[in-house]
Amino acid sequence: MTLLTANGLTVRRGGRAIVDGVSFEIEGGAFVALVGPNGAGKSTLLSVLAGLLAPEAGEARLDGTPLARLDRRELARRRAYLPQNPRAEWPIATERLVALGLTPHLPAFGGLPGGWEPRLTDAIEACDLTAQRYQPATTLSGGELARAMLARALIGSPQVLIADEPISGLDPWHALDTVARLQGLAGAGKLVIAALHDLTLAARYSTHLLALREGRVAAFGPTGQVLDAALIRAVFDVDARIAGQGAQTLIDYRGPA
Repeated sequence: MTLLTANGLTVRRGGRAIVDGVSFEIEGGAFVALVGPNGAGKSTLLSVLAGLLAPEAGEARLDGTPLARLDRRELARRRAYLPQNPRAEWPIATERLVALGLTPHLPAFGGLPGGWEPRLTDAIEACDLTAQRYQPATTLSGGELARAMLARALIGSPQVLIADEPISGLDPWHALDTVARLQGLAGAGKLVIAALHDLTLAARYSTHLLALREGRVAAFGPTGQVLDAALIRAVFDVDARIAGQGAQTLIDYRGPA
C-alpha cells in the first residue's frame, strides 16, 4: 500500500512561511482534496509533495523513503504531477503530448514501442480527446489542453497523482468527469491529491480534506468529518450552508449583508 507522509514541511519566501510546518500521513486509496484561499500555499505544498521543490525544513517520504533520496526516474514512474495552468510550447500532435507521460518507462532512444499503443489510445479516449488526437497541441483550447495534460499524467499508471487545480477552465461536464475519474483512481488503490476550489465537488467526491490557511493546516481528515460551515468560515472568511450528504452535498455561500 502506497504511503505518503509529510513531517513539518516548511517553505519560506521573502522571510515569510508560504508552507508552515505541514504534517500528515495518507495511504493509497484516498482522494485528498487540498483546499484553501488564494495564497494559502497549496501550489507550493503540491510542488514539495511531488518532489519538485525541496523544503527548507521538514521532509516528505514516499513509502518510507525521503523524496530527496529517490532516483528522479524512479520518482517519475511512481508519481505523476499535473501543474496548474499547463502550456503547450511546441506544435506536436496531441497524441505525442499525451505519450510524453510514458517517458520514465521508455528506453532513452527510439519511438513508442508497439505494446504501449493501446494504452495511449485508452488515455486519449478516456479524456475525450479522440477528435483532437492529431491536432497540434498549441491549437487546443484551454479545456482541451487541461484534459490532454490529465491524460499525460495518467497514462503511465502512477501510484500517486498530484494535481494542481485539475478542473480549472473545464466546462461542467468535463469538470464532473475529471473529479469522478480521480475518485475512480483512488477507488482502484491509487493515492490522489488535488487542489480544488469547488468545495461542493470536494465534498461529493473526495475521501479526505486537507485545508490550508496562511500555509498552515487548518484541518485534515475524512471529508465528511472535517468539512462543515465552521471550517469554511475559519478558512475562507465566508458563511456557508451545507445541505445533503455524500454525492448529494450542496454548499451555498452567503456573502456580506
